[in-house]
Amino acid sequence: MKQVDFAQGSITKNIFQTAMPMLVAQILNLLYNIVDRIYIGRIPNIGTLALGSVGLCFPIITIIMAFANLYSSGGAPLFAIDRGKQDTNHAQKIMNTSFVMLVYTGILLTVILFIFARPILIAFGASKQTLIYSLPYMRIYLIGTIASMISTGMNAFINAEGYPKAGMMTVLIGAVANIILDPLFIFVFGLNVEGAAIATVISQILSALFVVRFLTRSNIEITLHWIQPSAFYRAKDILSLGLAGFIMQLTNGLVQIACNHMLSLTGGDLYVSVMTIVSSVRQMLEIPIWAITDGSSPILSFNYGAKAYSRVKQAFWVMLGLTIVYAGLIWLLIEKIPLFFISIFSNDPVLQAPSRQALHLYFFAFIFMVFQYTGQTMFKSLNRKGFAIFFSLLRKVIIVIPLTILLPHWLGANGVFIAEPISNVVGGLACFITMFCTLWKELTYDDTHRGESK
Repeated sequence: MKQVDFAQGSITKNIFQTAMPMLVAQILNLLYNIVDRIYIGRIPNIGTLALGSVGLCFPIITIIMAFANLYSSGGAPLFAIDRGKQDTNHAQKIMNTSFVMLVYTGILLTVILFIFARPILIAFGASKQTLIYSLPYMRIYLIGTIASMISTGMNAFINAEGYPKAGMMTVLIGAVANIILDPLFIFVFGLNVEGAAIATVISQILSALFVVRFLTRSNIEITLHWIQPSAFYRAKDILSLGLAGFIMQLTNGLVQIACNHMLSLTGGDLYVSVMTIVSSVRQMLEIPIWAITDGSSPILSFNYGAKAYSRVKQAFWVMLGLTIVYAGLIWLLIEKIPLFFISIFSNDPVLQAPSRQALHLYFFAFIFMVFQYTGQTMFKSLNRKGFAIFFSLLRKVIIVIPLTILLPHWLGANGVFIAEPISNVVGGLACFITMFCTLWKELTYDDTHRGESK
């Protein structure tokens, strides 16, 4: 597969060359993740309850992905910066260390979560009725933890090495397998929720095998090799930089826990199912924003490592412009045709009415989330770990979780959905303004003085 050269050509072309395959990959990844919910919501007689039950598993799945993100968002930018410096030896060590930590962490998480799955789900808001479906789904899903972490975590290195089409193939393999296997196991074999989990595990294993096979090929620039635990290279740097991405994902899980808990108290199992639909719609509509920012990240890191600061700034403006236009269009669609998105997951009129109102509230300030994503991407890609960590904590831990717990006391279930737009405005603007007052000034100063020295 052809490698993208981040040092040459127009920035816009570089971003599109990287982001478009990642967009396709993210869309496929969406199908990978939500196809279970689409089929589960349509299981005769139990669909609505089963959908809410699987939604209770989301925080655990999000926590698993947070650990994958810890090593990918920590290792991949350092890997790309070293590539920009033409230091392939150090870049390879970064990738190897990230891989080993992914595997060891995956083993540990599998054991701990499998043992404590039942009490964890109960603590997350599972009732006796929903536990019937959520517990079997979760325990089967955990079998694929290591494969899921490898395919997600190491795919970032494929993209950072300049092979976005291969990164797309990672997700394509798993998504197509899941789309085919889900109806087979759920309906043909009659395994219902357990069948959805089995299909997901098989798909994750296939994706992980492709990632490992690609990164160990001899004809790519930097290959993956297993290393001994004593040979960990810059593990502290990987963990500290990845902490921002980890916190962002982990706090997403904590927010889901808080939302499900408060909704179970104020609206019962029905509103837990509503939250499952709202979360699924958000996950679906965020995909292009993820693709654009993730596609821009290796370009930002590479050119920063190469001291091409003007290209770093150009990449930022392209990333910001694309995400703002997209977010604005999505907000209009949510306002005009909310039932279109809701009906993807459920045709139950009892579920659709509250979901429509929740969707309007939740997406009210969607465009402001762009400022959080682009600011965070700059901090992460340019190795500004302190700012990246702080703003991950600010939006979710300091703003969303307290509001999710407090607002329902006055606004009922609607208070849970209102917490998100408030956090988008306050957290997004704070991150964006800080980035301009600190990192942007530094880039402008360095670029000006480099020009004068020439």
